[in-house]
Amino acid sequence: MTTKKVLVAYGTKHGATAGIAEQIGKALREDGLDAVVLPAGRVDDVCGYDAVVLGGALYAGHWSGKAARCAERNAESLRHRPVWLFSSGPLDRSAEERDIPPVPAVARRMRLIGAREHKTFGGSVTARTPGLLARSMLRQGKGGDFRAPERIQSWAHHISAELSAA
Repeated sequence: MTTKKVLVAYGTKHGATAGIAEQIGKALREDGLDAVVLPAGRVDDVCGYDAVVLGGALYAGHWSGKAARCAERNAESLRHRPVWLFSSGPLDRSAEERDIPPVPAVARRMRLIGAREHKTFGGSVTARTPGLLARSMLRQGKGGDFRAPERIQSWAHHISAELSAA
């Protein structure tokens, strides 16, 4: 049996979503899959992969443009392989406390590509996050890293189990 090759692609603005994608890739590799992690803007063809995990940062209720364009650019190929989507964004513990449904634009892309599942993870705004908005949020005490590594790894292991069962 050949090892399944999984693409983990992400659209990020300041790196928090890239960090989630890297954690997913690491967990998939721990489970024996060949996981490749790439920025969504660099993904022109998904045909070389058996499955795809695609994630994007949420800003003001909008999914990363790079992730959205990756889904649209590869829609036909994505419909023919297992796909999971994730979003990162809430700057609180809400994503740990309950399942947060995909925003409407992500839900539309899920239908377009036939994605199996969507998961929302917390976001991150720390002193290393660039930009005026980030500095303002930190001054107001609204920053922090809410990505919950154990939750990310658990979801990645769930994906591995589904791929192994297929």
